[in-house]
Amino acid sequence: MKNVDDLIDSAAELADHGLSKGEIADELNVSRETASWLVERGGGGESRASAVDTTSSADIHVDWSAIGRDSTRLTFAARAMADLLAKQGEAVDLTVGIEKAGAPLATAVARELDTDLGTYAPAKHQWEEGDIPEHGGGFSRNFAAIRDRDCYVVDDIVTSGTTMRETIEAIREHGGEPVACVVLVDKFGYDAIEGVPLYSLVDVVSVDRE
Repeated sequence: MKNVDDLIDSAAELADHGLSKGEIADELNVSRETASWLVERGGGGESRASAVDTTSSADIHVDWSAIGRDSTRLTFAARAMADLLAKQGEAVDLTVGIEKAGAPLATAVARELDTDLGTYAPAKHQWEEGDIPEHGGGFSRNFAAIRDRDCYVVDDIVTSGTTMRETIEAIREHGGEPVACVVLVDKFGYDAIEGVPLYSLVDVVSVDRE
């Protein structure tokens, strides 16, 4: 996926398969606003050439499929993420992955750190337009429960921090305590979210020369 036209085509294809705009944002590693914009452009109307407005609110698409499609590469990346967490907390025995893309990374991180594994499905997966449902997310019962435990939180990318913030709050509502978060890429430049340290393998810095 190399340009905006590719993203528009992918967004249109995902929409045709019934994915919500929140799920499309997750699949394409862009913000909800960008996902909505891509879906609208994929529906026709304004020409694609004129649709690209470099002066409007910008976003950065991150394609990490070269890592995700190969289990060995994914394991190596997860080991690096686990290394960032290794010195954070002595009694952590649970790693929570944010679905969808954060779950396989969290699986490898949990193995590296010898913790149990939990997963959280964020409310944005149900988002179409307007506000995200306030109580739309939830933990999968197929994995480990929070049960008042200290835990790590793993995702692939942080854009606005909304999903990570929601996950942290959900963990606390279930009596748990997030000790640290880790992602492959931080597109916003957070040091912490809701008082929880955030670590990333790559920080993206937008430089505006105007």
